[in-house]
Amino acid sequence: MTAADWPIRPDTVYLNHGSFGPTPAPVLAERERWSRELASQPMDFFVRRLEDALDAAAEALGRFVGADAEGIVPAANSTTAMALVARNLPLAAGDEVLLTSHEYGAVARLWKARAEPVGAQVTTAPIRSPLDDAEAVAADVLAAITPRTKILIVSHVTSKSAAVLPVRRICAGARERGVPVAVDGPHAIATLPLERPGEGIADLGCDWYAAGCHKWLSAPFGSGFLWVAPQRREGFEPLVTSWGRSLSGRPADWRDEFRWPGTLDPAPFLAIPAAIRFLEDAGLDRFRTRSAERARGAVARLNALTGLPPLPDFGLPMAPATLPDPPGGLPKRDDGDGNALQRALWERHGIEIPVVRRGPRRQIRVSCHLYTEPEHLDRLLAAVEEELGRGR
Repeated sequence: MTAADWPIRPDTVYLNHGSFGPTPAPVLAERERWSRELASQPMDFFVRRLEDALDAAAEALGRFVGADAEGIVPAANSTTAMALVARNLPLAAGDEVLLTSHEYGAVARLWKARAEPVGAQVTTAPIRSPLDDAEAVAADVLAAITPRTKILIVSHVTSKSAAVLPVRRICAGARERGVPVAVDGPHAIATLPLERPGEGIADLGCDWYAAGCHKWLSAPFGSGFLWVAPQRREGFEPLVTSWGRSLSGRPADWRDEFRWPGTLDPAPFLAIPAAIRFLEDAGLDRFRTRSAERARGAVARLNALTGLPPLPDFGLPMAPATLPDPPGGLPKRDDGDGNALQRALWERHGIEIPVVRRGPRRQIRVSCHLYTEPEHLDRLLAAVEEELGRGR
């Protein structure tokens, strides 16, 4: 596999795979093939073929993430998958939805929108321990559970801080306290060895696992999923009410409600097996080791440049480094692409990389994949040095 397999614009050094992973050309071709199959005879495709195709894709995905295919339903992305959980969780006045202090902003906002209209509250478990101290992190999270806690939301791999949280420990502790857990897992798909026996989603002890496959697996955009534990499947409802039965006349299945959410093109989900094959052909260990080494090396060089201490290393292809504050201090809010350094790295140097606020400091997050070359990281270091010198 080479950079030529990825349709990245020649004017771009793309170091933001963790936000929006570009899809390699062979996987794009598979998505287009499914779309053409649909267009060639829509009635035959939807009514007679779709359910078998969805089952096959779910089987391949289930093997890759260590979950039974019977528990997997398609979703456009991890946010939509998490919205399914919110839709199905009964909440009343005085109830609490517990998130950790490292959760993704959209997920926090989603749960706030679910809780506030019924008088429930979203609370935060502050993780004060070093992120690489698994026992202490789990203790921080579990200490925030109260008798009013109705659900715990926790990331498998955090977005800004690129940390692997001790989800198995957290799920076990929550289960002892009678609290169900929904795991937000888009950054774990392909970066963690979920395909290994005993390491998969079904082994974590969670009740729901929401993820998108467009990040590190590099499946097409729109290829998310939700895994629902066996004890949570009965009566689980979709966001969109449609026919709710097998179109081809198969025996009833709880997933029937999710297979026909109105008319849409299922090609992104059906292309997931092609994305898995692409990464397996490249070598999963090669992808994980090579990408993590390049991210680690870039972060070490950034730390040497700034003189700031390193952050915990989780051996992922995504890693953050702390940056010095700009001369005028940090803005009052994290404004994403609006911040001066991120904007300058793109506009002046053609480098796409996020600069975010994490607690009292700002961080730059380096993401590497199979297309990332040493010269890309050389350009990053030179550009960051130049822009910091300009007061960015």
